[in-house]
Amino acid sequence: MSTRYRDGSGWEEQAGYSRAARRGHRIAVSGTTASGPDGQALHPGDVYGQARAALERSLAALDALGGAPEDVLRTRLYLAPGADWEAASRAHADMLGEVAPANTTLHVAGLIGEGYLVEVELEAELSPD
Repeated sequence: MSTRYRDGSGWEEQAGYSRAARRGHRIAVSGTTASGPDGQALHPGDVYGQARAALERSLAALDALGGAPEDVLRTRLYLAPGADWEAASRAHADMLGEVAPANTTLHVAGLIGEGYLVEVELEAELSPD
């Protein structure tokens, strides 16, 4: 049996997905950007600010399904062309450096939505009870 979490973004309804899903001890958090309540990109032009906000939003989804930062096994940072990978990596280290999950950071051809520079995914596994 799976449990789903939606944070109310318009993308979830439009594309038919959840911000995060949990099955057993595994939690997967969908690609997450730094979106404000109005659906617009937060921190325009600021890679560090967007990465940090996307990670905070991702970790909030993880928390909603019973996970914690120390449960994170893997992260992926997708960067828009020209986005500063060092700034995104610094935000990752600030948020998850103590956990040190497996990570992939890459530039992609582009991100969907105006002004987005960073998209984050994470996967977690909780300890068995």
